[in-house]
Amino acid sequence: MKYLLVYYGGGMPETPAAQARVLKQWGTWFTKLGPAVVDGGNPFTGAVNKVKADGTIAKGPIGRRATGYSILEAASLDKATRMAKACPIVKSGGEIAVYETFNAM
Repeated sequence: MKYLLVYYGGGMPETPAAQARVLKQWGTWFTKLGPAVVDGGNPFTGAVNKVKADGTIAKGPIGRRATGYSILEAASLDKATRMAKACPIVKSGGEIAVYETFNAM
């Protein structure tokens, strides 16, 4: 099954040296996950619109603004959640929602 990790909060340090350390932590985490990483994802820019049920469009997120995503493959939601626990965003004060995707095929 595939799982969507949606990141909330966290952040990039201000100094180039600290940024390099964080990027290295992400690289190490992805390397440890190996082939479970379907799509390493990207951070979001912050530009977001929402489409409401009536078709109107408005600026801003629905609820809390997400800051990025990744897609993993795992045997279960519990396994994907355990994998997510080691994500560097958690160390920087962020949180992760782990969504199980529906496999139509």
